[in-house]
Amino acid sequence: MNAFIGYILLGLSLSAPIGPINASQLDKGIRGGFLHAWLVGLGAICADVIYMLLVYFGIVHVLDAPFIKAFLWLFGFFVLVYTGYESIRDAGKISAADTRGQDESYAKSFLSGFLMSLFNPLSILFWLGIYGSVLAKASSEYPMQQLLIYSGGIVLGILLWDVTMASASSLFRRFLTLRVLKSISVLSGLSLVGFGIYFGIQAFMLLYP
Repeated sequence: MNAFIGYILLGLSLSAPIGPINASQLDKGIRGGFLHAWLVGLGAICADVIYMLLVYFGIVHVLDAPFIKAFLWLFGFFVLVYTGYESIRDAGKISAADTRGQDESYAKSFLSGFLMSLFNPLSILFWLGIYGSVLAKASSEYPMQQLLIYSGGIVLGILLWDVTMASASSLFRRFLTLRVLKSISVLSGLSLVGFGIYFGIQAFMLLYP
């Protein structure tokens, strides 16, 4: 049981660093509330699970080819810059009505988080390094069935962080003024654009070394 709790804490600590998903959840929570923010995180988790499975079955190295990595960097660049641009563009449109609901579909929120995480080469390196080392250590100590349970603990930790971020962002929109909410939305958008530019630079460096 102690080991399982340890893997839950590992999942929480892996999700906590500020990145494009957290920035997007903050923006979606301000605009649409808990469910929209939670679905962004859930979409990202689904992409994370795909990478975990690729590492688990030992086929993630296919994605490490320079051409594939350049494609992922570029696609991630477009997804992040566009999402950030939308956030900045619509910040001025936030009104009291926006803090009670949002017209954007739940599917779009989920897809946004999924694509952001799926086309992030850092996810590949991240899961290959972190989850790969966890697997290497655990496989020498536990049977395969136990590995799956502990992997579930990591996912559960990520889900807990997703709920935490979604709750925090939805609380922000209830207690902060519209001016502050607009500022947070702009900052979230700038953060996403910043991550996108970083992705674009990485793609350029791969394509034109």
